[in-house]
Amino acid sequence: MKTTRRRFLEGSAAAAAIAAAPGILKAQAQSSDAKTIKAVLHGDLKVFDPVWTTANMTGNHGLLIYDTLLGKDEAGNVHPQMVEKWAISDDKKTYSFQLRDGLKFHDGQDVTSADCVASIRRWSARDAAGQHMFRRVADTRVKDDRTFEIVLSEPYGLVLNALGKLETNLPVIMRKKDAETDPNQQVTNKIGSGPFKFNEDQTRAGQRYVYDKNEAYVPRSGPASGFSGGKVAHVDRVIIEHIADQQTALAALKAGEIDFYETPPLDLIDQLEGDKNIKLDVLNKSGNVGMCRLNFLHPPFDNVYARQAMLHLIKQEDILAASIGNDKYYQSCGSLFGCKGQMTNDANMDWFKGGQDIAKAKELFQKAGYDGRPVIVLQATNIAFMNNAALLIAQWLREAGVNAQLEASDWGAVVTRRAVKKPPNEGGWNIFITWGSGEGFDNPVSFLAHTANGDKGWFGWPKNEAHEKMKDEWAAAAALDERKAIARRMQDNAWNFVPMAVLGQWAPPVGYRSNLSGFVPIPAHVPFWNVKKA
Repeated sequence: MKTTRRRFLEGSAAAAAIAAAPGILKAQAQSSDAKTIKAVLHGDLKVFDPVWTTANMTGNHGLLIYDTLLGKDEAGNVHPQMVEKWAISDDKKTYSFQLRDGLKFHDGQDVTSADCVASIRRWSARDAAGQHMFRRVADTRVKDDRTFEIVLSEPYGLVLNALGKLETNLPVIMRKKDAETDPNQQVTNKIGSGPFKFNEDQTRAGQRYVYDKNEAYVPRSGPASGFSGGKVAHVDRVIIEHIADQQTALAALKAGEIDFYETPPLDLIDQLEGDKNIKLDVLNKSGNVGMCRLNFLHPPFDNVYARQAMLHLIKQEDILAASIGNDKYYQSCGSLFGCKGQMTNDANMDWFKGGQDIAKAKELFQKAGYDGRPVIVLQATNIAFMNNAALLIAQWLREAGVNAQLEASDWGAVVTRRAVKKPPNEGGWNIFITWGSGEGFDNPVSFLAHTANGDKGWFGWPKNEAHEKMKDEWAAAAALDERKAIARRMQDNAWNFVPMAVLGQWAPPVGYRSNLSGFVPIPAHVPFWNVKKA
């Protein structure tokens, strides 16, 4: 029997547990105010520091209240944003940046070069692209209040690309006193210089998050494209409502009680397609790539054979069918770089072409010396893909003789727990499910999931020196064909040491009321600048 999302959820007790309380819609005011947008995104907002985490919910928050020095347009070209202009020395080692006029933080303070330098330094300690760049940075220095420099020890052609990146961790600019916070500690203040201000008084944690138009914000001239161009706030307020249950959120959209829904359930999309008051639009053109992160620090996945077992264990098609439902919007693939990027290739993919092989997975777990200890799978019950993938992976692990134990929570709790390096029985973990943008997966330098530098890297903390050396080669390559060849070698090596397991790619539509217009397509994020409400 084919696994469908509807059938899967109907049979899942965990899915029932995330249902919102009866009457939630009645408690919400009709979203008819032309100056307010009410939106439901894919999860709850638990972390507010966009440098500290890769969580896209935090990225959405960051895009509202902070700004970036540079910004990529939809075609991937880098443009000035907070910066007025830049210059590069003849020896390609010194990058000089001059800030534009009119930049102020929400507390009224001017944005200065000192704020920018401190922010870049903190971001570089957490972000893959920042870490890679800063291995070649000799100095970051303030020249005057509006001018600063990044001085390299050797030429590095990805400086502008890194500072203008579209993926988390976002290189946002904070006040110097906030940016001087230890990178391993979260910034708790929510003061940026972006087009919206965070309204602490109106916010109710776990329910709604309120952002008011920043009247002092001076947007750039020109049309918005990606992170570049004019970030114009056309509404006075954006409210992010947290509604965990998808059908409740869908009903709220249809009733006009919310204006925007990021993740409408695709098996119920027919309820929206014929509604003249609803628009469906794929804003994330590069789509999302699912991944199963494995903790290298603790058994069994500290052993390479256990990690290789996961490649044979997982059946992407079942996860995608259960989670996305409509094959119009998804595809399975075995590439380290996603299904349809420039770096996508078929190196070392016999495991994928052979299909799911539970017996082979069992054999490899035994070869790894698996001793029957619990394997903790973090299960984000409020996000369909993460919930369903965790349920299926736990089931397959048990079929392979592994004592898989699900730890159910919301995604916000997973975001917190995945940073814990302690053993699984002391509050740590073995497996969690997440995704990244297709654009992110296609770049092995800027995307944190591609790091393999151990404790200095991203959650799971894989370590492989050959992988890191090939990333350096990729960054230094001048031609696309050369980068593709290096990516092929990277993938061949990766599916031997297994930094993660990939779970396919999907590009679903968002749903919004037809009186909204002006959405800017950005991978994995939903900015609300330039959005108008009639």
